[in-house]
Amino acid sequence: QVQLVESGGGLVQPGGSLRLSCAASGSVTIYGMGWYRQAPGKQRELVARITGGGSTNYADSVKGRFTISRDNAKRTVDLQMNSLKPEDTAVYLCNVVGVLRQYWGQGTQVTVSS
Repeated sequence: QVQLVESGGGLVQPGGSLRLSCAASGSVTIYGMGWYRQAPGKQRELVARITGGGSTNYADSVKGRFTISRDNAKRTVDLQMNSLKPEDTAVYLCNVVGVLRQYWGQGTQVTVSS
């Protein structure tokens, strides 16, 4: 079993920055790690993900603004979000892919508003 603890959400003005962090506890082998988001009335969407080897992919809407990173030893995944826009407002959820299943965090709210 894996437990995911997220931190770093909050309220920020357009153009600002936030850094989200997610720490995984448990004895399950972790493969991929990533961040998804879900805005009210919209489907959950991938924001960014990273493999154990460090390969990344991003949603087109965040390319050049967001950077995902992970520390395999600490079992953490971070999302640095710069140049935030109002349309980035959503609940951001940490995702971890294990051997047999994937795991989700409870989510952290990011609100971009002036």
